[in-house]
Amino acid sequence: MKKVIVVLLCLLALSAGARDKRDFAQMGRYEQANMELNMQRNNGKRVVLMGNSITEGWVDMHPEFFRDNALIGRGISGQTTQEMLVRFRADVINLKPKVVVILAGTNDIAENAGNYREDNTAGNIETMLMMAKQAKIKAVVVSVLPTDQYPWNTSVNDVPGKVASLNRRLQALAKKYKATYLDLFTPMVAKDGRKMNPAYAYDGVHPTLAGYAVMEQHLLPVLKKLR
Repeated sequence: MKKVIVVLLCLLALSAGARDKRDFAQMGRYEQANMELNMQRNNGKRVVLMGNSITEGWVDMHPEFFRDNALIGRGISGQTTQEMLVRFRADVINLKPKVVVILAGTNDIAENAGNYREDNTAGNIETMLMMAKQAKIKAVVVSVLPTDQYPWNTSVNDVPGKVASLNRRLQALAKKYKATYLDLFTPMVAKDGRKMNPAYAYDGVHPTLAGYAVMEQHLLPVLKKLR
């Protein structure tokens, strides 16, 4: 288990260090995949999952879930909401999905892009919701998952408080834009109400297969209603 955590943290560090400053949002990451997807027939039931390493890791660890349920993963490790917003048109809108699932915000709190400002993070997600609504794409806003510390930045103060506050904002935004708010914090949190259940995370942030299984159990019924 310790080796897994070390490898994961190394990958996160390499991902952050290897970013091309000329493509700060990594627009090129899914460019070819998007072109190939748009050459295929769209059955009107596409679902895109927009996110960071939690979404990317979901695809990597349980590809069958995405394949069997016709889901499109568009997660990029380390990304904050400002980077996701930049690529939202290319990686979501232009794919013409019926539903977009937005799982974002934890890297903002982790200060991956500098000082965390909740208003900026909420504003970025609100703009994504505005874009989705304009494109007639149904949106699912997922709560930030529980964590009490970021292994790559232990200097962040009051992580649980920031997570709770942002989740309240996300729930309000979902209501404002008539989107679906999916609370994954509650089924994933430990008994202390702060950190993630240790059985569901390798490092307190990134889910294990058991953690993803819980997420899947809650996500699928929501998608069934929206498709």
